[in-house]
Amino acid sequence: MEGNSGKSILQFAPFQSSVDEGFWHRLSSLKLNKFGIDDSPILITGFYAPCSHSQVSNHLTLLAESLPLDSSEESSVPAVSRGNRNRCSVPGILYNTNTVESFHALDKQGLLKAEAKKIWEDIQNGKALEDTAVLSRFLLISFADLKKWSFHYWFAFPALVLDPPATLVNLKPASQVFSVEVAESLSAAFNDWRSSSLTADVPFFLVVIDSNLHATIKHLKDWETYQSAADHKLLFGFYDPCHLPNNPGWPLRNLLALICSRWDLKSVRFLCYRETRGFADLGLSLVGEAQITAPQGWGTLHSTPNAVGWELNKGRKVPRCISLAKSMDPTRLAVSAADLNLKLMRWRALPSLNLNTLSSLKCLLLGAGTLGCQVARMLMAWGVRKITLVDNGRVAMSNPLRQSLYTLDDCLNGGEFKAAAAVNSLKKIFPAVEAEGVVMAIPMPGHPVPSQEEQSVLDDCRRLHDLIDSHDAVFLLTDTRESRWLPSLLCANTNKITITAALGFDSFLVMRHGAGPCSSSHDSKSEDANALSTEMNNLALTDRNGGHRLGCYFCNDVVAPIDSTANRTLDQQCTVTRPGLAPIASALAVELLVGILHHPDGIFAEGEIVNSSNNGSSEQPLGILPHQIRGSLGQFSQMTLVGHSSDSCTACCSIVVSEYRKRGMEFILQAINHPTYLEDLTGLTELMKSASTFQMDWDDGTDDDDDDTCVEI
Repeated sequence: MEGNSGKSILQFAPFQSSVDEGFWHRLSSLKLNKFGIDDSPILITGFYAPCSHSQVSNHLTLLAESLPLDSSEESSVPAVSRGNRNRCSVPGILYNTNTVESFHALDKQGLLKAEAKKIWEDIQNGKALEDTAVLSRFLLISFADLKKWSFHYWFAFPALVLDPPATLVNLKPASQVFSVEVAESLSAAFNDWRSSSLTADVPFFLVVIDSNLHATIKHLKDWETYQSAADHKLLFGFYDPCHLPNNPGWPLRNLLALICSRWDLKSVRFLCYRETRGFADLGLSLVGEAQITAPQGWGTLHSTPNAVGWELNKGRKVPRCISLAKSMDPTRLAVSAADLNLKLMRWRALPSLNLNTLSSLKCLLLGAGTLGCQVARMLMAWGVRKITLVDNGRVAMSNPLRQSLYTLDDCLNGGEFKAAAAVNSLKKIFPAVEAEGVVMAIPMPGHPVPSQEEQSVLDDCRRLHDLIDSHDAVFLLTDTRESRWLPSLLCANTNKITITAALGFDSFLVMRHGAGPCSSSHDSKSEDANALSTEMNNLALTDRNGGHRLGCYFCNDVVAPIDSTANRTLDQQCTVTRPGLAPIASALAVELLVGILHHPDGIFAEGEIVNSSNNGSSEQPLGILPHQIRGSLGQFSQMTLVGHSSDSCTACCSIVVSEYRKRGMEFILQAINHPTYLEDLTGLTELMKSASTFQMDWDDGTDDDDDDTCVEI
């Protein structure tokens, strides 16, 4: 524009965009949890307000609420409250691509024309008069790099092109155009319009000044009512986000297109409404006159005018990019990054993955050694956030190389307790983990307790009972057989998901314990004698579905657990294994847990075998759910097995569970102090006696008639 008087081409100050961080966080959440790889266009809402400062223009802003609600049951249209005087709601559309290559390859001119066509159709069919905000419709294209937390984006504010362009007759501050009387009336009218919840966010309107110099603000659609009144002055007004004294803002472009198309006016008087501190500022607002000529064919719906409107980036036609990684809280960034792989699984590979179940699961790890360290890390990788580690050992110099949560610093000054050091390491790896370390020994059969230590051991038993009772899944990861007995019994009593991992030199066992002999979990503290009696009658070898219960770690044994460390050489006392064994077994143990959680029968699921015709792998997205996995590094082999519960098991049979429920800690103390007690109780003693007296007559394979017979091999 050459000046503020005389005829020159009318030039408009472009719209400027601003995106709140909350918008990108919300878009990231929707992309991961709802949209996935669906790149369909998304309806969004932008907000802008009249300019409120003489030196600063207002931007069209996107907020978190600009996007649709998370819930799939709700409408895909953003839930935006109307009637807010501080912002006008403007409809927009978002094209969010799956790759940066797709972002750059978008047909930007085609997308701009498509949105311009919508504006043109709204003008032609009258929708723009009913809802004037559609005249400022906008377009946003984007790519969200959720690994780096960077976002590529580009705004377009489609504007219909007048050809020939509008010319400016004059443009002055409103205070220089109106008399004092009219200015006062106009300011009052604007303040009423802006104070009403019905009109506060209506961005285009009609200014009517009657013969008595009284000003009123009307809806744009009322023009036909007032245009025939010769004694009324009419101005087309709009909320102007621009602060420049010599240029109207971008919204005027499509307003002129509407006026030209619907009413074929040659001369248009317009008012650029601006304010200060929430009230009309006629010194900042502008009043101008423009001459327009309707291009040929503008009266038809089928001929969409050309459009412009891609936002410039520092004067260049290029997209913008913003990175939020540095501004985000490190813990929050860690949580988002940790969940990324799991949420991406749900896009294609595993839509049924239940992240809420995993994140709320409470896991108890008995043992914080080679297996415990690996299992804890695998659990965090699957999204488990609540982990408790139990161990009474200290970190030794030989530990850090194989036990992945410890460093040399943990070994100094006699060594940190493993339970505490492991928790510290987990929190350094992932600050959002809710980890707890418990330093305690697990009471074991075959390790008699002196009378002066009985109370301390019983306290440990009760503490272990409480820990198991307060967790959802228990991992038995200790390095002796007898240390697994009490946890196996307590888990069988309460039907807890129980996973055992055990290592040999080059072999391993990973197994899930079957449900306890009771068909459902129960609280022994709250039951009365009659309920206990009824429960005892329900103890059986079958599960709730009538099938055989799966066995526990001790079901295949014919002897009770005893002290396995006495009279052993150093290599027999230590867990001497090939280094690659523990990570394999630990990973399988955690995968087994995830399989149980996603199986419809949970802990009661039958054991499935590889290549078996009766397994349910075709129905379960995670594949088969085995009972036992036995592997050998010596042969680089792995097999799945099924073992049913034994009625003579020293840990989970109905006799043992019944005796524990009746006698409680007295029973446990007797099992600890008397090595043969469990064998006597379960009938294993009688079984071994029978086996020792059983004689078999063997055929010596000789026959006198065949003395001369010779077989050559």
